Amino acid sequence: MKLGILVSTSGTDMQAIIDSGRDIAVVIGNKECYALERAEKHGIKNVLIESKGKGREEFDKEVAKVLEDNGVELILLIGYMRYLSEWFVDKYRNKIMNIHPSLLPAFGGGMDKDVHKEILDHGCKVTGCTLHFVDEGADTGPIILQKAVQISEDETVESLKEKVQEAEAMVILKAIKLFEEGKLKVEGRKVRIL
Repeated sequence: MKLGILVSTSGTDMQAIIDSGRDIAVVIGNKECYALERAEKHGIKNVLIESKGKGREEFDKEVAKVLEDNGVELILLIGYMRYLSEWFVDKYRNKIMNIHPSLLPAFGGGMDKDVHKEILDHGCKVTGCTLHFVDEGADTGPIILQKAVQISEDETVESLKEKVQEAEAMVILKAIKLFEEGKLKVEGRKVRIL
């Protein structure tokens, strides 16, 4: 199964997918970022499509063209710092997965270290990650898988990020396999694992 990965950051979770030997057809970045270099180092096709100065749908149509040209069957958002247009979400409904560093719906909408800081500031004892299908909202799509992570007394934003990323890698790899085997069925807000 051919994967397409959309990136804006370092793509730490992408490394687990690379290491698993999965077929990554193309990595697309909306700006220069380490994830594109990471793809290059592993001989994976990578494309930079600058998003600056473009409308959301105009940009997403350029991305869709590259995904189509490379036969992508499942799209993964890994540290992708853009909201998708309704046009794109409609075109790839239930074929776009996003990983979020909290147990949604708690702490949705934020990004990266901001989420971990907010979780620690709230004094949470448990956090985790959520993989969900993308819909028109911010972190509101049907939840595929979640994994809990314990928070220690001396936790820092950096240490928590590291622990959560380990969980993210496991969840992403499991979900790719389930998707490939046709075992994910979306029923309204819920994803049933068959």
